[in-house]
Amino acid sequence: MSGRSSQRAPIGRRPAADPAAQAWIQQQTGAPGRAQEYTARLTIDVTPGLRGRIKVIAFERGVTVAEMLRELLEREFARTRVAP
Repeated sequence: MSGRSSQRAPIGRRPAADPAAQAWIQQQTGAPGRAQEYTARLTIDVTPGLRGRIKVIAFERGVTVAEMLRELLEREFARTRVAP
């Protein structure tokens, strides 16, 4: 025998939810209106130099690379695009 007690520790009730914590969790799920939107992963190959420039610019703008590139792609490929 390993010397452990055969008694289990009692499990108490679940603590009450903290409204501030719940709001933070909801905020982290995405921008308002985008939480329910389906997303798909896109992988592209870029040179190390371009990758570095993208990362620096995103950092300077205070956004993630993904956020910055999503915005760029949304602008370039707008749903109501007018023919050039």
